[in-house]
Amino acid sequence: MVIGLSNPINKANLHEIAAKVYWDLDATTLVQETLKRGQGVLNDQQALCITTGKFTGRSPKDRFIVKDNFSEKIIDWGDVNIPISEEVFEGLYEKMLYFLADKEVWARHCYAGADTAYRIPVTVINTTPWANLFCHHLFLRPNAPELENFPTDGWTIIQIPEFLADPTVDGTRQENFAILNFSRRTILIGGTAYTGEMKKGIFSVLNCILPYQYDTLSMHCSANEGKKGDTALFFGLSGTGKTTLSADPTRNLIGDDEHGWAQNSIFNFEGGCYAKCIDLSAEKEPEIYAAIKETTLLENVTFYENTNTVDFSNARITENTRAAYPIYHIPNAKEISVGSIPRNIFFLTCDAFGVLPPISKLTKAQAMYHFLSGYTAKVAGTEVGIVEPQTTFSACFGRVFLPLHPTKYAELLGKKLEQHPDVNVWLINTGWTGGAYGEGKRISLKYTRAMVQAALEGKLDNVNFEAHQNFGVWIPQYCPNVPDELLNPKDTWDDKGAYNRQANTLATLFNNNFNQYKEHANEEILLAAPKMI
Repeated sequence: MVIGLSNPINKANLHEIAAKVYWDLDATTLVQETLKRGQGVLNDQQALCITTGKFTGRSPKDRFIVKDNFSEKIIDWGDVNIPISEEVFEGLYEKMLYFLADKEVWARHCYAGADTAYRIPVTVINTTPWANLFCHHLFLRPNAPELENFPTDGWTIIQIPEFLADPTVDGTRQENFAILNFSRRTILIGGTAYTGEMKKGIFSVLNCILPYQYDTLSMHCSANEGKKGDTALFFGLSGTGKTTLSADPTRNLIGDDEHGWAQNSIFNFEGGCYAKCIDLSAEKEPEIYAAIKETTLLENVTFYENTNTVDFSNARITENTRAAYPIYHIPNAKEISVGSIPRNIFFLTCDAFGVLPPISKLTKAQAMYHFLSGYTAKVAGTEVGIVEPQTTFSACFGRVFLPLHPTKYAELLGKKLEQHPDVNVWLINTGWTGGAYGEGKRISLKYTRAMVQAALEGKLDNVNFEAHQNFGVWIPQYCPNVPDELLNPKDTWDDKGAYNRQANTLATLFNNNFNQYKEHANEEILLAAPKMI
C-alpha cells in the first residue's frame, strides 16, 4: 500500500485558512521578521538567538501515531510508538486550522532525502518566522523550477506552539503533542516550540517509508566522505559525537544526523545540521563553531553579562543548547549530499560504566548484536527530565524514532553487510574511562578523533588485536597518537577487581536487554553476546 492523503493543504487553500501567509521566504528575511517581532536577538556573530520556552527538548511521551487500517498492521506499537485514534487527530486538525484564522503564518516547500529516487516533498506551516527558518536550514531547499512544479501529494507539518490541547476533551496526555498520521501524510505539533519535534517527525516518517516500501535502510547516523570517495557512517544518540566527529576538515560532510542506505548510495535526509553547542569552542570543534554566523539559529543559549557574546558553557536554560544551520555553512560539505557504499561504520556509545574500550573492531555478528542493543547513556538535555547520564539501550541507536520493529532495520543492516563484506565496523566509546561516571573521566575528544582517523586511514589494518575479556570485541594494541594504556579500559582502572565487577554488571544488562530479540536472532548473533567472568 502506498501511503496517501486527501485534501492536502496547498498554496491556494492555505490563504483561505490563515489571515496572512508568507511563502518560501529566504533566510535573511526570516531573521529580519523575527527581530521585527521581538522574538529573537542577534549575537556578535550575527546568528539569531531565540528561546523555545517551556520545552527545550523532545517530549517522547507526547508523541503519537494515528492507529488506522494502514498503520495498525505495520507499526511496532508500545511505549515508543503510542497509538492515538483517527478521531483525536481529526478533532485537533480542525481546531488547529480554525486557530489559524486570525494568525499570520510562515509556510515553505522543502524536501527530505537527497537521493531524488527516495525523497519526499514536505510543506511546513509555522506561526513564527524563526521556526520556519529552522525548516529552511534543516530540510532540503528546492530550486526555482522545483518550486514551480512542487508536488501536491507530499507530507504536511503544522506546528503551532501557541495552540494548547485540552487533554480532557482532545484525548492527549497533556497540553503539548506531536502526532504522525501516515494515511493523511500529516504531522500535527502543538504546545511546544522545540524545533526538533519537526525534524524528528519527518525522520520517523522516513524510518517507516524507506524500509517498508523501498527496502532501504534508514539510519540515525552522520556521514562523511574522504578524498578517495570512501564513505564513513557514525551511529549514535544525541550527545555521543555524531555531529562532532563527522565535521572533519579533511573529509567532505554528507550529513550530520539522518541517512538512508539504498542499493548504490548513502544519502542525507536533510539540508542542514542541528548541532549541540553546550561547551562549544573554536579549539574543540572548529567547523561547528565557524558555522555559527549570519542566519544560523541558536536555541536557548545565554550571553555573557552586558554583552551579546554567547556563553556556550552556560546551561542555565538547558544542557540541550542547539545551533541550526544550512549544511553549506560547513565549507567542506558535499554539494549533493549523496555518497558511495560505506567503507567504515562507527557505532558511538557513551559508556557511563567506564567498561567498553575507546575503540574496538566488531565481527559481523558483533555488529548485528551491538546494532540491536544500541547501548549508550542519554546525556543531559536531550530529553525532558534528563539531567545526568542515564544508561539506556536504544535499538539501532535510535529506537525512539523507529516506527517499525527494530529487527526490520537489523535485518536490513545484516543484508548490507552480507552484500559488502569489506565494510569495517567499529565500536567507539566516547564516555568514561578509569572508572564509572562520577569517578572516572570522560575520554578526551582529541584521542577519540585520533582513533577514528587511524581507522579511516587504514592505520589499524595491520596492528595486533586482543579480545575484550567480557564482550569479545577486538581491541587494537596500538593506535597512532593515542597512549597504549588508554586502549584497554581495564588498564585505566586502579582497582582491577572493581573493573571486573563493573564489566560483569554491564554484561548482565546487555544480556537482559537482548532477551527481547533472542527469538529473532540466529546462533551466530547469539554467540556474540558478552560473557561473565
